[in-house]
Amino acid sequence: MTREIVTTGQLFGTVLAVQANFYRVQMDESVIGSDPLILLCTRRTRLKKIGQQVMVGDRVIVEEPDWVGGRGAVAEVLPRHSQLNRPAIANVNQILLVFAVADPPLEPVQLSRFLIKAESTGVDVLLCLNKCDLISSLEKQQINNRLLAWGYQPLFISVQNHININQIATYLQDKITVIAGPSGVGKSSLINSLIPDANLRVGEVSGKLARGRHTTRHVELFEMPAGGLLADTPGFNQPDLDCSPEELIHYFPEARKRLAVAHCRFSNCIHKDEPDCAVSGEWERYQHYLEFLDDAISHQNQINQQSDPESSLKLISKGKGQSQYEPKLETKKYRRVSRKTQLQDLQNLYQDSEED
Repeated sequence: MTREIVTTGQLFGTVLAVQANFYRVQMDESVIGSDPLILLCTRRTRLKKIGQQVMVGDRVIVEEPDWVGGRGAVAEVLPRHSQLNRPAIANVNQILLVFAVADPPLEPVQLSRFLIKAESTGVDVLLCLNKCDLISSLEKQQINNRLLAWGYQPLFISVQNHININQIATYLQDKITVIAGPSGVGKSSLINSLIPDANLRVGEVSGKLARGRHTTRHVELFEMPAGGLLADTPGFNQPDLDCSPEELIHYFPEARKRLAVAHCRFSNCIHKDEPDCAVSGEWERYQHYLEFLDDAISHQNQINQQSDPESSLKLISKGKGQSQYEPKLETKKYRRVSRKTQLQDLQNLYQDSEED
C-alpha cells in the first residue's frame, strides 16, 4: 500500500538535531494516519558558500525529498526570531531552568549565575525546583518567599513522585523550550517523564562532590506529546557571564524594579561605590551582583585585549563617584633606557664627531 503525503506547496520543516554534516528535519508535511515525517538532510552547497549556518530549531525549506529513503536537502533557512549561542539553538521561546532543592543542595550564587545567563538571552525564564519531596513544607515556603523577592515565582516539582509534572507540560505546549541547569538536578529524568519516547540516559549524583555527571552529549529537540518542542542541552556547571559591565544590572529583576522608580546621580554608574546610587543597598543579591561585576569587567578586558593586543581597559575612579574605562599604558614603550645603552649611544656619538 502506497503512503499518501499531504503537501502544501513549498516543503517546510524544523531542524531537530545537527550531527556532523547532517540535519534531522521534522517536516510539516505528514503521512495520512501517521506522525510527521523526519528526513535526514544535507545542506545545499550554496548555503555553505554564503556562510549560512543551520542550527537546531531553525525553520527551513527542504528540496528533493526522498520520502521512501528518508532523505532531503536544506535549501533555505528562514529568518530567526531568537538565537542562543550556548547552546546553539534558534527560535527559542523560553528557558526552563531546573534546579534541585536537595541532593544536591540549592546554592544561591550558582542559581543566580544561571538566572543571569538566562535573563541575558532575552527570552522568558521559567524556574523549576525539583526534589521538593525531600524538604518540609516550611522549607519550601522559605525558598518560595526568597525567590519571590528575587523576582521569580518558582514551580516546585518532584519527578520521582510525579508532582506538578502535568503543570510543566502546560507551560511547554506549542513552544520551543530550552531546558538548562547544573548536572544532577534531574533534567534528563524530567524529559523522560514529559516525553517517554526520549529515553535519555540518566546520571547519578557524585557522593564526593554532590554534583551530577554529565549525561547529554549534543543539543536535540524532542517533540512534546501535546505539542511543542523541548531542547535538551549538554550539561555544564557554571555558565559564562559574557555580558558587559553596563548590561549586568538589568539582568536582576529586583534591580530593574528599583531603576524603574529612581535614577542614579551619574549616568555611567556601575552601582558599586558611587554616591546616590539607586541600586546599591539592602537587597539580598547585591553581593552576587558585585561578584559578577568583577567577572564582567575581566571579560571586557579580555575582549579589548584580543581586539587590540597592545592595550586593554581598566576601570578607574574619576572622583565624586564617577568612574570610567581607560586604556592601560604600554609597559615597553615607557620603560626606562638602561645605563649601558646610554653609554653605548654616547660612544657612538663621540666616534661620529671625530670622523667629521
